Amino acid sequence: MGFYTILSASIQGIKVEMIQVEVDVGNGLPVFHMVGFLASEVKEAAERVRTALKNTGFMIPARKVVVNLSPANVRKRGTAFDLPIALGVLMALQILPGNRLKNALVVGELGLDGSVRRTEGILAIVAEAKERGIRFCIVPEENMKEAVLIQGIHILGVKTLAEVCEWAKGHNCAVTEADFTSDFVHEVQKADIDYSDIQGQEIMKRAALVAVAGNHNLLFIGPPGAGKTMVAKRIPTILPGLTREESLEITRIYSIAGQIEGENPLITKRPFREVHHSVTRAALIGGGMIPSPGEVTLAHGGVLFLDELPEFSRTALEALRQPLEEKCVHIARNQGIYSFPADFMLVAAMNPCPCGFYPDLDKCSCSLSQVQKYLGKISQPFLDRLDVCVEAAKVEYDVLVGKQEECTSEKLRKKVEKARKIQKERFKDLPIATNSQMRKEEIEQFCRLDSRGESLMRQAYDALHLTARSYYKILKVARTIADLEGSEVVEEGHLGEAIGYRMMDKKYWVC
Repeated sequence: MGFYTILSASIQGIKVEMIQVEVDVGNGLPVFHMVGFLASEVKEAAERVRTALKNTGFMIPARKVVVNLSPANVRKRGTAFDLPIALGVLMALQILPGNRLKNALVVGELGLDGSVRRTEGILAIVAEAKERGIRFCIVPEENMKEAVLIQGIHILGVKTLAEVCEWAKGHNCAVTEADFTSDFVHEVQKADIDYSDIQGQEIMKRAALVAVAGNHNLLFIGPPGAGKTMVAKRIPTILPGLTREESLEITRIYSIAGQIEGENPLITKRPFREVHHSVTRAALIGGGMIPSPGEVTLAHGGVLFLDELPEFSRTALEALRQPLEEKCVHIARNQGIYSFPADFMLVAAMNPCPCGFYPDLDKCSCSLSQVQKYLGKISQPFLDRLDVCVEAAKVEYDVLVGKQEECTSEKLRKKVEKARKIQKERFKDLPIATNSQMRKEEIEQFCRLDSRGESLMRQAYDALHLTARSYYKILKVARTIADLEGSEVVEEGHLGEAIGYRMMDKKYWVC
């Protein structure tokens, strides 16, 4: 009888907390007692572990078994503690030697038959283990393809508790050992949709190009059937490629959220999250008693698309203001403050009124009060956080059936990648990557205007009643337009186009 400690881990929001599984077996009333601020699924581990040990061939003597998950002030949840608890019990009973598990991290859920089942958040756990200098990790074999994405740490994949026990004894067994060796390749969005499918709407295509090139937030407004959703849904086909670091960061988020594929765990395409207007505030930005990532975090590094924008609840839309500004979400609970990354590009589409045809009074059947109420669902502070706003005009018949110069997604993507390369070089010594992330200091340095530009900006500021936030956003968009044109300076034409992207919201929200 004795005491043994084995290292495991717990997911707290999107961070990883190292947990010491302490097992003590001694004299006393026969009991399997677990302590350490545990959620219900962790408390149930006692029965899973006891039965799994019995069905693996280990008989636990009638002793007092106490399991403590330390630190005791951190809430433990999930089923990843089953395997380390079982191993800790066997080593405290001196059935297994503990020397092979020194400097090892163990996670895994146990079935009643002793099988080791997959758990969520393995990528994040293995990455944290590597950062802390841990030599190797023991994980479920089902999680192996996910775990070996982290280079520089040894991974053991196990199917059953019996396999781990044989390995701990030093025997040759079926334990899977692997390391990541393949090269990372970005996967271009392959779909049966392309910008060449859309006849006309060159202004919307141009706006989408500008928005993606600088990672700017985008709003389409116009009548139904004009192509707003079509243009928005093709944005993934022109998104720039992911670096390996970005891919691992996104995969880590999806691993914690339990939304990765077992066979192909590495995410190589930028996320495109299309959210229905019935979404709750908590589902959108994250939350719950134990906060979990919301749609804004799942869209990190990619696009969040909100169709029929005024149909979303006002509380949900207003909750987006902080992550749009700070690129992260902070959720406060009694246990502490949870932070989730939320650096996404917002794309939204909407009709200008309930019937959709305002301001065409020949077609619009809405009263002025109905239009005001409908548009009033979108607040001015929210609009200020949208960099590009364009009107989706009705497509004329001749344009719809005629032939036009082919504008493919491939051509647009090459322009985006060229502009992003310029931005990467510009900000190589700064903690930002795109024009949309520029702060006041960078705007003053890289968005300088000549005398004609200053005059145009002054006129627009007064005529459009711009705020300080929208003023800086115009300059950021102008910088992106200049990058698309390969210009080192922001010229009057670049500024004029950027100002034009702020006129549509002023047109509709004046009533």
